Amino acid sequence: MSGLNLDEMSNEYFDVLKELGNIGAGNATTALAQLMQTKVDMSVPRVQLLEFKELGEAMGGEELVMAGIYLAIEGDINGSIMFLLEKKAAKHLVGKLIGTTSEGDDFTEMEFSALKEVGNIITGAYLNSLSSITNLVVQPSVPDLTVDMAGAIISVPAIEFAALGDRMLMIQTQFFDEMVLDGFFILIPDLDSYGKMLGALGISL
Repeated sequence: MSGLNLDEMSNEYFDVLKELGNIGAGNATTALAQLMQTKVDMSVPRVQLLEFKELGEAMGGEELVMAGIYLAIEGDINGSIMFLLEKKAAKHLVGKLIGTTSEGDDFTEMEFSALKEVGNIITGAYLNSLSSITNLVVQPSVPDLTVDMAGAIISVPAIEFAALGDRMLMIQTQFFDEMVLDGFFILIPDLDSYGKMLGALGISL
């Protein structure tokens, strides 16, 4: 699939990636609602193919402190996935989940553990959607959770970004309960995996 170039991707390819983002984000919202045992609404996801240098700004600025879950993926699709949530929203989410709210900015050990589980469930729902739609095997690694500035978090898989011609797929989804939670999925398959995903959906390259 070396003929696929994300810089030259047609509207047809992009529409399919956008639909994958819509379904994945919808299933992630359902998983979040079940986890929190409360109603969670979702806005229509915003799907973008961005250059690495544009990513931090698109999430609100590279200095914005966020919680980021990172998982490597392998199988029929290879690469990685990240889910990022602004720190204040992450504190709200885990507070509702475990029924307590700690004082101060730092996460307690219990909150950190709960947040890791939330990220694992949300990214798992997204990857399950991707696997179901494409009939491709997707095996995630153990998740790694970091709380840091957005610029520092997204620098972790920078080498993979470079291998994609400096473009990656970002799906921004707003979740609503008592407050708006801005979540960002960043999917980083290698080029062969993009080809497999689109081919599995009947789009020839």
